[in-house]
Formats: sequence, structure tokens, C-alpha cells
Amino acid sequence: MYDYDLLVVGSANADLVISVERRPGAGETVLGSDLAVHPGGKGANQAVAAARLGARTALLARVGDDAHGRLLLDSQRTAGVDTAGVLVGGAPTGVALITVDPSGDNSIVVSPGANGRLTPADVRAADGLLRASRVVSAQLEIPLETVVEVVRNLGPDSRFVLNPSPPRPLPAEVLAACDPLIVNEHEAQVILGGQADGVGERPEDWARALLAKGPRSVVVTLGAQGALTADADGVTRVPSVKVAAVDTTGAGDAFTAALAWKLGADSALPEAAAYAARVGAAAVTKQGAQESYPTAPEVEAL
Repeated sequence: MYDYDLLVVGSANADLVISVERRPGAGETVLGSDLAVHPGGKGANQAVAAARLGARTALLARVGDDAHGRLLLDSQRTAGVDTAGVLVGGAPTGVALITVDPSGDNSIVVSPGANGRLTPADVRAADGLLRASRVVSAQLEIPLETVVEVVRNLGPDSRFVLNPSPPRPLPAEVLAACDPLIVNEHEAQVILGGQADGVGERPEDWARALLAKGPRSVVVTLGAQGALTADADGVTRVPSVKVAAVDTTGAGDAFTAALAWKLGADSALPEAAAYAARVGAAAVTKQGAQESYPTAPEVEAL
């Protein structure tokens, strides 16, 4: 019996958000809205999203001993996330600078701060937490060597889910543990590296090429076109859910969290991805990241 449905190992950032009529070009200044500060970071977002859906969730992360760190801890606890694994100190809390245009699309620059101080030693010290978790999810806003250590310390029956964002080439050891590897178009191209040019232009081709690199399964997210899944049973298209997008910040994190939780509950990969697509769609209808995440009844209403 696992203590947690999902352990998220990853980043926690304060999101500093400004709405703009259009994003500036090189050397250009544009005026925007008043600054809004939201709790964010891919790891913290995923933990809140899963907890709001009803998953027993824990977070392993690092924040600074500052106001942004307290904001993030308060958000986790309010959502019902176990924060025993959140370490405090070592550097200021990570910050993401986000601009959002009228269509809801965003551009993000991240200063990692304390996220860069989440070390392999921290993972080893949290060995009991990893082994108590049915599914472990990670991203790449923390050091890659820390993600490698997560893979090496998984429980014997724990499932590992990775969203390699921001993307970079991955060691074979990490790829082999992914079940699934979750990527968008850009991330897929980076992970494929030199192979990308010869793969083809269809997302199905990317998914098969990624699967051949070692993951047990792959999910490619396609924005308004939905997603597709790939595993030993083949490639399956997952349709999108049509909504009026307000702010896409954190929607991918909501998708990943919902997918990881459903897989831990023994849903088939296409079924879990279809549910995750509804969760991601619900998230884009509201401003912010964590504040926009739906509860299970809100997802069912879609």
C-alpha cells in the first residue's frame, strides 16, 4: 500500500505575470498590465493540480527562506499537498517572468534560484518518500543529475513520468525509465536531436522515433490539436477539448499531473491522456497557473 498516489520532484517558482497586447521584439519596449504574483513552477504546479483532483500528493522541492517561498508553501498546503519534502534555504526562491498576450499564449523566462540547489543528496535523503509513492513525476527545471538520482532511487514498482521541460538531451538511463515521456513539439525535436530531420513531419512519426530511443511510452501534446500516445500497443490520437482560452500558463503541468495520477490508478494510457486533456482545457479558462486548476467535479462538467 502506497502512502502517496503521486510524488512530484521538481521546481517551485513565484510567477511574475504581466498581460500585454503583444510581446516585444528585440530592443522593443511595450506597456502591460499591473504585475500579478502567483505561485508556480512546474513541480509545484503539478503537485497542486493533482491534489485538487483528489490525488494523495507530496512534493520534493527547494524554496528560499523568503516571501515567495512562503507563498508557495501556503499554496501547496491549501491544496492538500504534503510539504514534508519541501526544503527551505540555500538560495532565493526561483522566479518566472511571464508575459501573456490576448490569445492566452505566454512567454516565460525562469531564474532557477533555489531550484538549482535541489541536489542528488536531497533525493537520497528522501528515499523513504520515493518508495512510498505509486508514481513519481519530474521535470527539468531542477538539475539533470538530480533527475538521474530520482530514477536510481525509485521504488521497485513505482512508475516514473517525465516532462523534459526546458528540453535537453537525456541520458539513456533516464529515457529507459520514462513511462511516459511527455513532450510538446519543440521538446520532441530537442530530445530527438540529430535524428529529428530524418523522422518526418507528422507527430506520429516523432512519437515512434522517441519510443525507439528507450521510453516505455510516449505522449506528445499538440495544443489545440489534442495529443497522441505511443507505446507497445501502437499510436493513438487523443482529441482536444474546445474552450475559450484565457491564459495557457501551467496548462501543460495540469495535463501531466492528471495523466500521472490516472496512470497510477491503472487507467490505460489513451484513457489517461483523454482525461488529462480535459484537465488542461479547464485550466486555460482561468488566469494564473495553480489558481486555475480544476477539481474533479469541474473536470467532469466538461
